[in-house]
Amino acid sequence: MGTLNSLYPDIIKNLPEADVPIEGVQAWLLQGEDTQLCFFIIEEGVTVPLHSHGAQWGAVLQGELELTISGETNIYRDGDSYYIPDGAEHTAILRKRSFIMDYFADRERYKPKG
Repeated sequence: MGTLNSLYPDIIKNLPEADVPIEGVQAWLLQGEDTQLCFFIIEEGVTVPLHSHGAQWGAVLQGELELTISGETNIYRDGDSYYIPDGAEHTAILRKRSFIMDYFADRERYKPKG
């Protein structure tokens, strides 16, 4: 995946790495009792296939994300945030290498690697 940008400090990079089944995606996982917070690095050109799950709130820390939620497409850039309602089908295309923080209302959206 290459070297990490200094955007994420050691307190993030020392979290458990999430097992994300999409090539070009790396994430660190902060596990809550019923929720998760993930810190993603996603390479330019990655497409996240259409899927749904519990509610999700996210923010683009750096980069550019084309996100389609329930058929409506918007572009999100540095500092923009988005909300995906519970059960809404969505897909994403990363237009630039991006650093994204996502909060999931699912306890086990991702599992730690290993």
